[in-house]
Amino acid sequence: MSKSNKTRTFFSNEKARALAAVGVFTALAYICCVLFHFKVSFLSFDLKDAVMTIGAMFFGPAYGFAMSLLVSTIELATISSTGLYGYIMNILSSVVFVCVGSFIYTRHRSMLSALLGMITSVIAMTVVMLGANLLITPFYMNVTVEDVRALILPLLLPFNLTKAIFNAALVFLLYKPVSTALKSARFLKHEDDEVRIMYKPKLLALVIPLVIAAAALVFFFVYLHGSFEIG
Repeated sequence: MSKSNKTRTFFSNEKARALAAVGVFTALAYICCVLFHFKVSFLSFDLKDAVMTIGAMFFGPAYGFAMSLLVSTIELATISSTGLYGYIMNILSSVVFVCVGSFIYTRHRSMLSALLGMITSVIAMTVVMLGANLLITPFYMNVTVEDVRALILPLLLPFNLTKAIFNAALVFLLYKPVSTALKSARFLKHEDDEVRIMYKPKLLALVIPLVIAAAALVFFFVYLHGSFEIG
């Protein structure tokens, strides 16, 4: 059997393709952590959730959960400066965003479902991370709940909302090129591809303003406000 035939045989197996894709998306998400990562006070902004969500939309939320754990663990072992605290917060943030959106989308693969999934992910991640900051941050940073609550409006709410919107917008912008690359590498078959429902001019007219708005918010809080003190 030729090398080409062996490759086609391997990737014709759905589970093997999905497992291989987990590795690819995990690597890409980690690269995003390294290349597009900056901090605002004790919070971290990165784009890894968008990459993992795209993978979970192709292969299911269970794989999204696995990718979230893998990337957070690798990040902890390599580039993280926040230790166990950052690890817990990373897992919570990624699992909620990736799994909620991909679960809704995979129940019914349509443009409306994709949009609903991303809107729900944005809201769910923002709410969960506000709650996590109130419950976990006081313990690890030796501050009071009141100290953290005082930062909800000036920092925590806009930061988490901005991060979630930015990642949601990138899901739509990156879905088509990522899908094309996966098909070229035989991770996806043509019948697996839903680019037609995820990539339309009308959608871009909605997404691009969201990306611009998110970038403007990040710029405002990072460069104008500077670092926020807690405690």
